[in-house]
Amino acid sequence: MINDWISALRLEAPHRSTAETTLISLMVATLAVAATTLVIYGAYFGLITALVLRAMFFSLIAAGGLLVVGLKSKWLWLRALSYALAPLALLPGLHIQDSYMAIVMRGGMAQSIDMWIFAGLMAALVLLVIRSVGWALLVLVVLAVGYAMLGHLIPGEYGHRGYTLRRLASMLMLSTEGIYGVPMGVAVQYIFLFALLGNLLMKIGTGEVFVDLARGLTGRMRGGPGLTAALSSTMLGTINGSAVANVVTTGTFTIPLMKRAGYSANLAGAIEAAASSAGQILPPVMGAAAFLMAEIIGVPYATIALAALIPGLLYVLALMIAVWLEAGRLNLARDTSAGLHLLKDVLIRRGYLLLPLLGLIGFLAMGYTPTRAAVMCMVVALVISPWRAETRVGLVALALVCRDTLMATLPIVVAVAAAGVVIGVLNLTGLALMLSGLIVDVAGGSLFGLLALTALVSFFLGMGLPTSAAYLLLAVLVAPALTRMGMEPIVAHMFIFYYGLVSAITPPVALAAYAAASISGGDANKTAVEAVRLGFVKLLVPFLFATMPGLLMVGTATEITLSAAMAAVGVSGLTLAFGGWFLATLSGVERLGLAVGSALVIWPSPVTDSEPQIIAARLVGLALVGVLIFRQTRKPA
Repeated sequence: MINDWISALRLEAPHRSTAETTLISLMVATLAVAATTLVIYGAYFGLITALVLRAMFFSLIAAGGLLVVGLKSKWLWLRALSYALAPLALLPGLHIQDSYMAIVMRGGMAQSIDMWIFAGLMAALVLLVIRSVGWALLVLVVLAVGYAMLGHLIPGEYGHRGYTLRRLASMLMLSTEGIYGVPMGVAVQYIFLFALLGNLLMKIGTGEVFVDLARGLTGRMRGGPGLTAALSSTMLGTINGSAVANVVTTGTFTIPLMKRAGYSANLAGAIEAAASSAGQILPPVMGAAAFLMAEIIGVPYATIALAALIPGLLYVLALMIAVWLEAGRLNLARDTSAGLHLLKDVLIRRGYLLLPLLGLIGFLAMGYTPTRAAVMCMVVALVISPWRAETRVGLVALALVCRDTLMATLPIVVAVAAAGVVIGVLNLTGLALMLSGLIVDVAGGSLFGLLALTALVSFFLGMGLPTSAAYLLLAVLVAPALTRMGMEPIVAHMFIFYYGLVSAITPPVALAAYAAASISGGDANKTAVEAVRLGFVKLLVPFLFATMPGLLMVGTATEITLSAAMAAVGVSGLTLAFGGWFLATLSGVERLGLAVGSALVIWPSPVTDSEPQIIAARLVGLALVGVLIFRQTRKPA
């Protein structure tokens, strides 16, 4: 039995010896279980000091990540370096936990031993950034540290007196202003915890329930497999918030199903990528950056989730319409094995697997903190898992859930730590305020110009960085500029949040689209382009935030209702225009008319604007969209 357990925990490393693979796999699993225990204890009881909790957490994750990097490396020197750095990565957490009171008593000032430990920590962080995130973030870290230490050589207002290694160690390692800052706290309290919850729910079979529920609801419709992919990936995204993970999880089933129904490889991959991206913007979990946003703005996470509801639903609405239009244009078949009988069977036999998710929503509604609600949700999942043999979770399976969570969150945690270095330097040197003022000056005082510039900067940062790191940097550099122009903080941060994560489907990065293409066998870039066409709402809706804050639940009930209604009409009309088909093929004039009418409906002006020309423009837009859609219903198919 023990051999079976060891085999189940063994990582894949075909070029390593069995003994090495077994030893490293067991060490990684042990570190993962330790990190999980730490996170759950801190989340439920909250008795661990912030600096100690964050330092211990990052040490455990970093050590586990370095062991995995070493095991999977093809080069001997890199394997040896990774294994050597793993124990060094553990030192900061152990040192801070052991010497916390002494550190506090000396005001957080670093001593010689602290500087040596800091040097080891930075070496481990650099290697992890290279192997799990990429060179773009490493360049930013190197530039930030170089600027902090050599700022005295820079003339003019952007220069400064320069900071020593001792000062950097104090700021970046012995305080909550650098590596162990608020973002790392969010990684401990929310990101790892909710990723753990998502993996546990997948292990007991909730993900399969989502797929079958989607098939039951949409399978009998025209092009049902496409709608199944869109709906199931969207539902799965509500519990894990990861676009790439969604593609890999549901895409292995939905993409072949779509191809058999008649979708091309590129289109099938694009539908899956666009649908999987919905999880990042849909409550109750959303993406990791949403938790960061709540902490930075200083509002409850429930406020962020509620604000994201209408834009997320608009995205899903446009995507479902687009997929249905593609199915009609291509005259695709239906999934005859699906339908209401499947829906009924799923709810009767496996509906209980939805209880943890319903419990999460219920606990949040009862006033539980998100962290306690997540822990209680996991308890519910463990209680119901033994009800059927196929959903039962044993100790080895739980260890696998912990290890998979460590590996899945490693890039995010590393990105958060690296971004903490950059943000710490920006705050230490005062560069953040200067760059924010520079952005306002470049925009020339124009809000639209500032939004366009922000979108451009956010887009390019998102192309080279993970969403969390991109959002953190934008929150420090760009969000203050938007709020200085009079924008509500939640609107400003949601704007950069959207543009920071759109890179999941936009080339040349488009990780979700490329993952889908690897499953579908389609062209990666063509899949990404199709995904952008299907998911264009992510590019449009952020600009509506500025003039329709009601979309984020900001304003009166009337403003929120009117904003949602106008946005729904505008998004639907634009989806029809881009699709080129409704009940029959749309002519060029009809597509242009729908696009113009939709643009007039969502004209960038407050929904309560009483200017006669604005009211007239919106009425004309509504009439134009309505007439063109009615005209289509009168055409022969």
